[in-house]
Amino acid sequence: MRSTYKILDKDGLYFVTSSIVNWIPIFNNEKYLNILFESIKFSQIVKGLNVFAYVFLFDHFHMIVTASDVKSIMQAIKGFTAREIIKELKKSCEDGILKSLQMNKKNHKVKSDYQVWQESYHPEIITSDYMFKQKVDYIHFNPVKHGYVKEPEDWKYSSYGYYYCDKESIIDIAEMEW
Repeated sequence: MRSTYKILDKDGLYFVTSSIVNWIPIFNNEKYLNILFESIKFSQIVKGLNVFAYVFLFDHFHMIVTASDVKSIMQAIKGFTAREIIKELKKSCEDGILKSLQMNKKNHKVKSDYQVWQESYHPEIITSDYMFKQKVDYIHFNPVKHGYVKEPEDWKYSSYGYYYCDKESIIDIAEMEW
């Protein structure tokens, strides 16, 4: 079933979520997580992606972003990372994960034998300071909710440390201007 989430304002501020098919914890291996980081960094430098908050978990991520074309950038990030993750899984002989990615592939996906990402990225437009803060809090407390850590500052793959602990961020954080 296709997603009902839509980009309503090309230049809007969006809360986005992308998840691995069948919630496979691919990103518990930093090798695969680094592929995602590098793709996002590339999109920031070359495509004008602005990231205001983020969290990367073992099987999904959330970000608050703006760009001139969020939809095409998210498609590019997911497409590139899927191809690179598949290459690395094959090199590492991760046959169990590859089989699962193959079994979870949607029939209409004919360009690949595998599907890494669930369809869509669930864009939700952020329309107020209150909503922005709510989404940032949701992002930062997600690792606690999922039982990865007891406190949000203990999760290094989040913008929490940047905002509240004066730590350097894994990816560049844009400044919010309302």
